[in-house]
Parts: sequence; C-alpha cells; structure tokens
Amino acid sequence: MAAELNLGDIVEAEITRITDFGAFVEINGRNSGLIHISQISDSFVKDVNKYLKVGNRVKARVIKLGPGNKIDLSLRLREKGRPTARAKQRNKVEALSLQKNNSGFKSSDFEEKLKKFLRIKS
Repeated sequence: MAAELNLGDIVEAEITRITDFGAFVEINGRNSGLIHISQISDSFVKDVNKYLKVGNRVKARVIKLGPGNKIDLSLRLREKGRPTARAKQRNKVEALSLQKNNSGFKSSDFEEKLKKFLRIKS
C-alpha cells in the first residue's frame, strides 16, 4: 500500500502506460503512480515518448501522497536549493554583464556607436 511510502522517498518504478500528460508507473510491484509531464525533466517536455517508453525502469522521487492511494512521482531528482540550469545560465549572463561594465567602456562611446549604427547625425 501507499502507506509504506513517504514524501521524498526514492523508488524504483516501471512505466506501464504513457499518455499526453505523463506516464503511469508500477512501484515495487504493488502500487501505481503518475509521473506528470512537468515532472519528467527540468527542461520543457513536449512529447513524453521522447523521454520514456513502456517497460522502462526509472528511479523517481515521491512528491505527493493523495487520497485513494494516489501517488505522484518526479524524475526531477534535484534537491531544493540547488540551482537549475536556467538559474546557472542567468548567473553567467549577470557575471558577463558585470565584466563588460567594468572594462572601461564609457557611456558616451556607446552612444556614439549607436548613433553611427542608426545613422543619426548630431
């Protein structure tokens, strides 16, 4: 029964059915659950079939235990507080911006180049 499971547990599951909104799984041969499409990857998933196939065995984290033995799982195993790929990219852009600002460019140089680009006469 689902009573054996706790939030955050990592379980081995077998994909039993794939739908447009996710994949149904069998957990430990006794319980069934759902991996919603939003919980398959940290990146955008358009087609579940590109990530999972019926019969695949996956390790998933229990993220919700609902009434009627409803079990929601996630393949997104990253821990809370750990930066996502998107956050890492955002940090790179901010660091790059800071480096450019500290490189000695004057705002008047930028304005002159912009005027030339736009072909504006002073």
